[in-house]
Amino acid sequence: MAVRSKGDAEQLRRLARALYFSNETIEWFLASSGAAQLRAVSDFIGYEMDVRERNKRSRLYRRATFPQVKSFDGYDFSQVAFPDGYGVDNLKSLSFVDAAQDFVFHGQTGRGKTHLAIAIGSACVMAGKAVRFYTAAELALSLAKAKREHRLEAMMKDIDRNDLVILDEFGYVPIDVESARLLFQVVSA
Repeated sequence: MAVRSKGDAEQLRRLARALYFSNETIEWFLASSGAAQLRAVSDFIGYEMDVRERNKRSRLYRRATFPQVKSFDGYDFSQVAFPDGYGVDNLKSLSFVDAAQDFVFHGQTGRGKTHLAIAIGSACVMAGKAVRFYTAAELALSLAKAKREHRLEAMMKDIDRNDLVILDEFGYVPIDVESARLLFQVVSA
């Protein structure tokens, strides 16, 4: 049997556990494999993990329904005012998402509010978080339709499964009272 490094064995254990191999199976393989086999299988599993991660991000991007792709690159934060004790780095850290804190971007048309919201959403997707982007009018119409079709509970659960929900263009389009109530349910949840 060829000599193998302890690092190769540890890497295989870590990768295999990520795929939920049992400890018994891992130990059996380690006891019966050579260094080249160990590296080959580790590379194989590592490649599969990378493919799964890329596919996951791709699914998350499709599900987010961003109207376009945006990032923080080149964004001009000089027009953005933050709450006391909060800044650009705090925003980019995405800690507010895990803490379930809300952000409201307000200002004149063309100031980059949508760009910033999409950039935050894209950063969340890259971090493996589920995101949904809606215009307020689009969501209100979808909620009203779901209610008429007796699918409101399912739609609310689907919305709730996201780590971040972005509502854009809030207040641009007047909506009826029932749609406003449904939209309030989403925001309050």
